[in-house]
Amino acid sequence: MHQQKLKVNTSGRGFTNITQQVAQAVDDATTHQGLCHVFVHHTSASLIIQENADPDVRVDLNAFFARLVPDGDSLYRHTDEGPDDMSAHVRSVLTATALTIPIDQGHLDLGTWQGIYLWEHRTSPHQRRITVTIVGA
Repeated sequence: MHQQKLKVNTSGRGFTNITQQVAQAVDDATTHQGLCHVFVHHTSASLIIQENADPDVRVDLNAFFARLVPDGDSLYRHTDEGPDDMSAHVRSVLTATALTIPIDQGHLDLGTWQGIYLWEHRTSPHQRRITVTIVGA
């Protein structure tokens, strides 16, 4: 087993491609076949595997979530950190805080158009902590 900690700076709501950092952790582990588990240590950010070729996909995802989970909704009681506070938590629950990706022949076994993204749900910049755990032979 091999484990690596990543720190990822975000510029506010949106996507940060972390595919290369995760792939480097797999390379460092020298695991031929196994699993790569990626976990974000926050409740207002998430992880997704998504289209890595056309950035409009990520623009559309942000637009959809803005409609589905609006900031400042009067339904929310938890607003301690501003109007994007509770909506960020809901967005995180609707997505994922952990991903598992197969490792084959020493590399992440992602599809041709797949990338791994940290999805920041808060509107202001944050530094996010991610743990990558590699298990295999």
